[in-house]
Amino acid sequence: MALLHRADLVPSKLELLAGWLPRQAWFVGEPDAPLTNVASFRFDDPDGEVGVETLLVRAGDGPVMQVPLTYRNEEVPGAEEWFLGTMEHSVLGTRWTYDAIGDPVYLGELARVILTGDSQVELWIEIDGVMTLREPTARVVGSGTEAAPDVDDITVEIVRVPGTAVEGALVLTGTWTDHPEPTVLASVTAL
Repeated sequence: MALLHRADLVPSKLELLAGWLPRQAWFVGEPDAPLTNVASFRFDDPDGEVGVETLLVRAGDGPVMQVPLTYRNEEVPGAEEWFLGTMEHSVLGTRWTYDAIGDPVYLGELARVILTGDSQVELWIEIDGVMTLREPTARVVGSGTEAAPDVDDITVEIVRVPGTAVEGALVLTGTWTDHPEPTVLASVTAL
């Protein structure tokens, strides 16, 4: 379960991505086109310290791109290549934002979800003093049935542009409002 805060973010997630995303080798679209958040989903950090969210975004009329992010309350030494920037969260304070493919918390949770056949977490938000379930904009599910994985024994591959072919017997598939057919978003492969 993820507890969401009614908060202001400066810069916003899309503003932060606008400067970073066009510089990525896998970016598809016009670099100056406005970004649209198509859908998103979250996983939980077992220790409750790291925010783990995946955004599905589009640059202008380009294809959907998958951008997993982690939000931390402090800088991670040695993770500079994955660092996007900081955001000021009106409830949680400064949040260091990382491309989650470089974050072991995200990789561990993604692998666990795929291998165990789990899905994204429920999103809860407090509205007028009442905890309210927020309807997801994307639904994801892993194809496995095994117990929790040993992350050292697998390779995780993220599909940055959904619809691109991916190898791996066990996968994470997702659907969202304008894309009701399950699409592979990630896979795991045994080493």
